[in-house]
Amino acid sequence: MKKLFLLICIPILFLACITNQTTSVPNKDDNSLKFEPNEEGDYDIVVFDPDYEVYLRTTAPPKSYYSKEYYESQNRRYVTIWNQRHMMPMAYNPDLYAVSIDLDPNIDYGLDFEYKLFNFFRFIEHKYRVRIR
Repeated sequence: MKKLFLLICIPILFLACITNQTTSVPNKDDNSLKFEPNEEGDYDIVVFDPDYEVYLRTTAPPKSYYSKEYYESQNRRYVTIWNQRHMMPMAYNPDLYAVSIDLDPNIDYGLDFEYKLFNFFRFIEHKYRVRIR
């Protein structure tokens, strides 16, 4: 029952990690998560797992703990590893890595977005006991 719950919730969790205006855009072969700005030009991540907000308030370090450049470099590394695992469903859980993440390093997503994305990966590591780093 627990595995069935995880199989249903994991893809929903990753599809929920989108901006206000973002939709997951399927490529020819893969599902892809692409981030787009809202009306104000800001990028944001919405995660529909209530445990994520609890994680941000209780476990995650404050936003000012690391620099924006640190968050950006770590997020690029996390996204690279994530997308590699997405492309290898026989080696890694395809339900956990259900979508690829399209993060453009040339776009300035802002500190809030970088902080939330960084802690999203940390939250996944913490909650599902996987190591993405």
